[in-house]
Amino acid sequence: MKKISLDYSKAIPFIKEQELGFMEDMVKLAHQKLHQREVPGSEYTGWLDLPQRVEQDEFKRIRETINRLSQKAEVLIVIGIGGSYLGAKSAIELLGHTYRNQMGQGMEVYFAGTNISSTYLADLLELVKDKEIAVNVISKSGTTLEPAIAFRVFRRMLEERYGEEGARGRIVATTDASKGALKQLAEEKGYETYVVPDDVGGRYSVLTPVGLLPIAAAGIDIEEVIDGAKAGIDLFSREALADNDCYCYAALRNILYNKGKSVELLTSYEPALSYFAEWWKQLFGESEGKEHKGLFPASANFSTDLHSLGQYIQDGRRNLFVTTMWAEEARRKVLVPDIADGDDGLDYLVDKELHYINEMACKGTIMAHSQGGVPNLKIEIPKLTPFYYGQLVYFFEKACAISGYLLGVNPYDQPGVEAYKKNMFNLLGKPE
Repeated sequence: MKKISLDYSKAIPFIKEQELGFMEDMVKLAHQKLHQREVPGSEYTGWLDLPQRVEQDEFKRIRETINRLSQKAEVLIVIGIGGSYLGAKSAIELLGHTYRNQMGQGMEVYFAGTNISSTYLADLLELVKDKEIAVNVISKSGTTLEPAIAFRVFRRMLEERYGEEGARGRIVATTDASKGALKQLAEEKGYETYVVPDDVGGRYSVLTPVGLLPIAAAGIDIEEVIDGAKAGIDLFSREALADNDCYCYAALRNILYNKGKSVELLTSYEPALSYFAEWWKQLFGESEGKEHKGLFPASANFSTDLHSLGQYIQDGRRNLFVTTMWAEEARRKVLVPDIADGDDGLDYLVDKELHYINEMACKGTIMAHSQGGVPNLKIEIPKLTPFYYGQLVYFFEKACAISGYLLGVNPYDQPGVEAYKKNMFNLLGKPE
């Protein structure tokens, strides 16, 4: 079976082989402590074996919910922020048709509560005003401002359009099992509910109903996603660095960090991976950015951004390294056509497949950047399928946990996030 793998040959000029060897004992200790649940934040390590705990009954219930909603509505509005939407958004963008909402593949899925922009929300309301809609509101507490405002707006729309009883059948709440404002409201109103597990933090929650329900609504096989994550458990739970590309990635990024690299730039050559990079940025940014430590996670989409950021990467400050996600097989194929008058200078590319040209762009860029003094790591994905999506999610979740422990931080809390909220609420005059 093919698997996600790591190529760090273009980082070797910047890393002595013994440096990776010196990390071996530290990685093994982090592995053992993590699997024994003897780490800071151990109460949030439910993601570790989560794929093995997802049962057929859960798949069946999610399918039944989507079937019920799709009989009433053509559009699903997913309301959430951070980990409550990034995982689902990343899967739908990665695995669906580029224009899936216009192509009729599954329910149309749109996201709200991801910001406080009046223009964004007004435009979305205008888009769906003549469509049959349903809502999946996702919040552990129900009080996070961005999704709470969006839910209030859409709840009012549903109740005015369908009445309270009709709205009840179109709203699904994914929230805490026993407490919180959204849980209380869901019980009072009789909404169907799914549980955000207590032992899984938001940025690790894509393989729970938080992500699985919207992913299923988009017509994606969630069982295959979970099967890929299960394969990831086997592949990425081996202690030795030589046997575990996930741990090797965690070790390498820490070695580069200790050499003064303060930025990790995650790149890809498929636009479909752009939102996966957004999910990755939250995963690593919230997990490691604390106690004045941590790599700054940034992202770019090549070859597009080579025409804007390429100059800086090649000749700017040497404070970054690049990690490239590369899909080995394209989901669809396009050949460069022959034309009668080849006056555009492209005859040398006739009948060549665009994915091959894209691959040469990737190889040429990695070569240029490494020669220019920028270390490069490459994560190779066999194909962009639900199976490999699940495996990729688990790869990065496991790498993030190990990397956080190597860095000496708790990868599950996010104390700094509360600072802006406190100031915002004070400025808004929120009652104590």
